[in-house]
Amino acid sequence: MDEVKQLVTDIKNGKLKPIYFLMGEEPYYIDKISDFIEDTVLSEEERGFNQMVLYGRDVTVEDVVSNAKRYPMMAEYQVIIVKEAQDLSRTIEKLVDYAKQPQLSTILVLNYKYKTIDKRKALYKTLQKSAVVYESKKLYENQVADWIRRVLSTKNYTIAPKAAQMLVEFLGTDLSKISNELDKLQIILPKGTQITPEHIEENIGISKDFNNFELRHAIGERNALKAYRIVNYFAENPKDNPMVVTVSLLFSFFSQLLHFHGLNDKSPRNVASALKVNPYFVNDYVTAARNYPMRKVSEVVSTLREFDVKSKGVGSNAVPQGDLLKELLVKILS
Repeated sequence: MDEVKQLVTDIKNGKLKPIYFLMGEEPYYIDKISDFIEDTVLSEEERGFNQMVLYGRDVTVEDVVSNAKRYPMMAEYQVIIVKEAQDLSRTIEKLVDYAKQPQLSTILVLNYKYKTIDKRKALYKTLQKSAVVYESKKLYENQVADWIRRVLSTKNYTIAPKAAQMLVEFLGTDLSKISNELDKLQIILPKGTQITPEHIEENIGISKDFNNFELRHAIGERNALKAYRIVNYFAENPKDNPMVVTVSLLFSFFSQLLHFHGLNDKSPRNVASALKVNPYFVNDYVTAARNYPMRKVSEVVSTLREFDVKSKGVGSNAVPQGDLLKELLVKILS
């Protein structure tokens, strides 16, 4: 995120490079940087003759180079944006000659999503000398809640830890989806608001009481009544609560709990650091550790591996996922 801010600042200040090669597994920042260049480098009057958007599936590397070598008309720069440039992956190394001597009056932007170029080959080494090469890496699940807080803080909003966790568990690590939902909340809620689970439930449709976060919390407390209520709700609404997601999140929780048991220093700060969780959730692990000794946690982890396979249809094609989830809960709480 800091690297993106610096990139945007440089572009705003006119510190432009002839090539921006934007690559990586996470498309969110690739789109953000590309859109910023598209919207700001040229004035509205200049864009008609000097801004072009190409698509990797429709062009060749030679086409891209040919367009990039043209001169701008009545403007300092022309901007060429190649979207879905990963479709050129088989021939992308042909760009190396242009990268050695790029047209300085052209800003060439390549959006190379979901993959990276080979860093051992000539193109990458050449781009390192003459271009901006930005790699957008996928965030780990435990990093997304902090990303949400940072994004909101720049817009003068805050978010309750539980609300952030609800978004992560419902939307996963797809930053574009999360950003879209945050945009909706910012339209509805005034600046300075702390976004709560109630806001999430009312405006996004994620139940604040019947979700994976609450299920994990109930299981950690060994609150069987609450856990069964949530599982019954999941069984009645399987499309909104796929078992494979629930099993994955519970596996992550019990794996962290196994790690917790092995810690010598169980101070809140060390636990938060070691497990890579928000300090707000440390007490959940302390409580769960009292209710699940290390041997039981190991058994639960093995059980979750077994039910992960079953949730994907292996050996249980005829069993409804709701019934599988109930069976899993019995084994965890027994």
